[in-house]
Amino acid sequence: MRFRHPDGSTIHLAYCTNVHPAETLDGILAQLRDYCEPVRHRLGRDRLGIGLWLAGDAAHVLADTPSALRGLRTELDRRGLEVVSLNGFPYEGFGDEQVKYRVYKPDWADPERLEYTAALALVLTRLLPDDVTEGSISTLPLAWHTADRHSARSAHVALRALGDTLDTLADRTGRSIRLGLEPEPGCVIETTGDAIAPLNAIAHDRIGICVDTCHLATSFEEPHNAIDALDRAGIPIVKSQLSAALHAEHPHLPEVRDRLAAFDEPRFLHQTRTTTVTGVRGTDDLGEALDGAALPAGSSWRAHFHIPLHAPPTLPLTSTLPVLKAALARLVGGAHPLTRHLEVETYTWQALPPDLRPGTPTQLVDGIAAELTLAHDLLTDLGLKELP
Repeated sequence: MRFRHPDGSTIHLAYCTNVHPAETLDGILAQLRDYCEPVRHRLGRDRLGIGLWLAGDAAHVLADTPSALRGLRTELDRRGLEVVSLNGFPYEGFGDEQVKYRVYKPDWADPERLEYTAALALVLTRLLPDDVTEGSISTLPLAWHTADRHSARSAHVALRALGDTLDTLADRTGRSIRLGLEPEPGCVIETTGDAIAPLNAIAHDRIGICVDTCHLATSFEEPHNAIDALDRAGIPIVKSQLSAALHAEHPHLPEVRDRLAAFDEPRFLHQTRTTTVTGVRGTDDLGEALDGAALPAGSSWRAHFHIPLHAPPTLPLTSTLPVLKAALARLVGGAHPLTRHLEVETYTWQALPPDLRPGTPTQLVDGIAAELTLAHDLLTDLGLKELP
């Protein structure tokens, strides 16, 4: 969906296809047929934006095979779908039974991450709609926190090299692609504040930040302060992923812990955080937080578990949707938007507890359409108008 901001600029809203990941081109085409087009029909729109996730092998095939890339673009057009943004964070295996720490590999110290992202950028220049000249890609925030200083230096070099590649690509194609590092709990860049110094060191105007509102909330960042700090530092907000974290107000209560345990599942990492007098403390996964005294239970907990925007869990748990609303108001509710690419990114539908999980493809389509409807309503409440 596209929206007109009061200043006249166009805001793009999409949903990310990593919710039904595929590793091959055939799998991607099946996604478009089985999920993306049905979501568009459910919403009653002529056009639907999707934030496409391309695994490493698929990205390289598309970049190296012009006929395959033309075929994908034709299929997008035929099904009323458009792509202005790619999710370049997971490299492969995002649909595996266990992802956990593997999602952070290869990191930005590994040449394969640079090659993969360059391939994505080339592909995106060909997928952008004819009337759109700017695309965005979200990516790993350098590495998992255990990376050493040598790896950090290598990552900075790689990102500067990518910036130069994006400059060359823009000169050759007339399409401007920007990259957004996506702060995530447990990574080298865990918060938006952590991103400022590295991005200033990289110092390339095509390399900025992707603000994921689930990650923002999990780290207990106050949205206005965080986004204002980025603005003051001149850090471009390349895109924002609209998502909500899991919130437990009273984690010391047995009934709360019992319900939290239902979200402790084996596929994804669910970093968990709380606030203390000395700052934010956390664990790598929700199970660790629930195991004994690994995390203090005197204050509320938040877990990196993307909760459907329109369907928070029943009490005693909630979601951090209020953080999303506050962030969105600051991002696009002012006189001028701070970003023009918004992406609903609830990839954890099939990892939800059984009572919340969609049982059929139709139920998943209904859920994604409901999330996009909520995001639509939030944008129009801020004064944006949907474009036909």
